[in-house]
Amino acid sequence: MTDDISLAFAHPAERAAASATQPCDRISLRDYIVEVEIGAFQQERGHLQRVRFNVVVEVAPQTGEIDDDVDRILSYDKVTEAIGAELGEERINLLETLAARVAERILREPQALRVFVRIEKLDRGPFSLGVEIVRARGEVARKGQDHVQVPHPRVVYLTKEAMSSDKLSAWIDALSADKTPLVLCVGAANIVAPKAGAALAQRRIDLLAIEQNAWVLAARDARCIVVETRTELDWAMRNGEITVWAPSKIVLDAAHRPSASPKEPLALAGWFAEEMKAQELVVVGAEAPLLTVPSRSIALDETA
Repeated sequence: MTDDISLAFAHPAERAAASATQPCDRISLRDYIVEVEIGAFQQERGHLQRVRFNVVVEVAPQTGEIDDDVDRILSYDKVTEAIGAELGEERINLLETLAARVAERILREPQALRVFVRIEKLDRGPFSLGVEIVRARGEVARKGQDHVQVPHPRVVYLTKEAMSSDKLSAWIDALSADKTPLVLCVGAANIVAPKAGAALAQRRIDLLAIEQNAWVLAARDARCIVVETRTELDWAMRNGEITVWAPSKIVLDAAHRPSASPKEPLALAGWFAEEMKAQELVVVGAEAPLLTVPSRSIALDETA
């Protein structure tokens, strides 16, 4: 039992050697520390903490001479790049999620056979908290979601005047007629939101005010479904649903948060359109901003 316990806390390289079923080569990344915002608890939001990675990748033994050619081996850079890519994709709550995604990305490399990933938080107390996972080639952690083609939507921002217009349903009809996925965005309603003394708390309050108005829009047209996560959005777009964006989770979990505040809902919708790689941003009732995606405006007296 003592040996089992010792092995459980041993470096992933030792665990890999102990559990090997076939001869293989190994590369390892030891004690790679990055500062990142991560965590499911509220007190972990808005703060960087140190996270330590230890990764071991089992690779197929080389056949023949490698001729000192870096292109013939699995480079260490591929391991650190996998970590950086997943940390840069979005804000992650769980170490388990991060470990699975890093492992999956590494296993896309043709030389990789099996990977051990240990991740530890170093600043949550006078100890380290972590997870360790093992994944082998052929084990798909996310059920092939990365291989599903996610469509590029048409993002539509509705001003307060557009939301209350009797043309609302006609605009939605016209903008969804060509089967391009439609995602509607709104600002806050004409209500006074509570005031908080902390910036992060106020940001949440202002985002929730937008979400309240999203539900008002959904009540006006039964076709509109309020969604708050990227997974919900992707599923809805693939299944032809018209959605209304509830921004809190995507904004707060974004790896690169928008500079626009919730008090600037059109600018926030523009950021969202760029994040979603939208086909276009359509603004009903105001002037469309300049973006990296095509944008156009519809006046309140026009049809789409």
